[in-house]
Amino acid sequence: MKTFQNFINGKWVDAKSGQTFENRNPANWDEILGTFPKSGQEDVDEAVRSAQAAFEKWRLFPAPKRGDILRRVGDIMAARKEELARQMTKEMGKVLAETRGDVQEGIDTAYYAASEGRRLFGRTVPSELPNKFNMAIRVPVGVAGVVTPWNFPMAIPTWKIFPALLCGNTVVFKPASDTPASATSLVEILLEAGIPEGVINIVHGGGGDVGMAIVSHPDVDLVSFTGSTLVGKKISEVASATLKRVSLELGGKNAQLVMDDADLDLALEGVVWGAFGTTGQRCTATSRLVLHEKIHDKFLSMLVERTAKLKLGNGLQQGVEVGPCINQGQQTTVQKYVEIGIEEGATMVTGGEIPKGTDLEKGWFYKPTVFADVKPHYRIAKEEIFGPVLSVIKTRSLGEGVKILNDTIYGLSSSVYTSDINNAYRAIRDIKAGITYINAPTIGAEAHMPFGGVKQTGNGHREGGWTVYDFFTEWKTVYIDYSGGLQRAQIDNYE
Repeated sequence: MKTFQNFINGKWVDAKSGQTFENRNPANWDEILGTFPKSGQEDVDEAVRSAQAAFEKWRLFPAPKRGDILRRVGDIMAARKEELARQMTKEMGKVLAETRGDVQEGIDTAYYAASEGRRLFGRTVPSELPNKFNMAIRVPVGVAGVVTPWNFPMAIPTWKIFPALLCGNTVVFKPASDTPASATSLVEILLEAGIPEGVINIVHGGGGDVGMAIVSHPDVDLVSFTGSTLVGKKISEVASATLKRVSLELGGKNAQLVMDDADLDLALEGVVWGAFGTTGQRCTATSRLVLHEKIHDKFLSMLVERTAKLKLGNGLQQGVEVGPCINQGQQTTVQKYVEIGIEEGATMVTGGEIPKGTDLEKGWFYKPTVFADVKPHYRIAKEEIFGPVLSVIKTRSLGEGVKILNDTIYGLSSSVYTSDINNAYRAIRDIKAGITYINAPTIGAEAHMPFGGVKQTGNGHREGGWTVYDFFTEWKTVYIDYSGGLQRAQIDNYE
């Protein structure tokens, strides 16, 4: 069993407390993957001091040179892709095809960030006064606190860390305690690629002990967090004490709407992938399916048949389509929501139980579950479950379907299947979500596009693409007056 450490100020170190926690395989809980430092405030303090000191040198690196390092990161990740994917499957359970995709997203993000080193564009604009030059430039913010979830152990940290570094910030990184090994591998790759001492620091431990210590630290200048809406609200509250910049990417209750003119076979593959990929443990997972009444019965029958055939198991095994829940607590949460759905009056048409009598009992598996006869106000149609549970709701029209899609506190991803271009554009216009797919599932974000949502899915910032660079930089306005005399703006110069 391997023992892992924090990386602070250019050194691999144990937690100040000397305490550790275990990392286990959710597909086989008997398999211990390693022990990690259970850190606290002292460790965070040291990491922040390290990042502060390193910032004064790192911010002076030319952005294209920072990009060159990230390009090497992408090269190393590409060379180690299979190894990283297998490590991730052992650590968090999703099938190998998905973890390969997770790593590839990190590779794509590295190469995109590298190219942005030559595109951190500013603006030049005319002055209202003669012999005066105006411009606005981007500058780094400072120390970035990065707190990430377990469901995308490589992709999501890269979405945050790579842009932060490219812009000239330094980083204190707290990964999810369910996936600390993948995070450690990412830091090792950054170091191998040439990131200077102190620029990247990783502190392992729980959200309450480490995550909130980062958020509340007076010398952390900005925080990027992905996780639950409940925790996001607490982070926003704590961070407001020092008015630090905060990016929150939070929960979702995403829906796929299938119209009566849709390609049903295509829509079926979309909803199965969207609902049960990553065992439903995505913020963009399809957790509601809204079916036009004309195709409702036929499509539901197709869905039940397809879902019942999904193969559960260890994600490293060929042919497995659905892995385990991340841990026992999440498995229990899924079971409770299934019980709630039954109590509310929904009809469970497939799944709804923990597998028995097989090797699956060694892990935290749950059968993919479909509820029919769900009303939009049911809790299973309102609350984020983060597991393999799909609620099917009937609609009479596009307009009613869109209202159902919007009837949630969240607004992350959405999907509409139709062959009518007019309906497609009406849906794009009227759906209240940060992402809308037409004839594709609710999952499948691309690294060079903005990612995020509206309402209680976040606080307005976007990850991915060009937009994330706005979060990790400050705009600095510069005036250069070469007139040789005092000129006064913002008074009446039009006498």
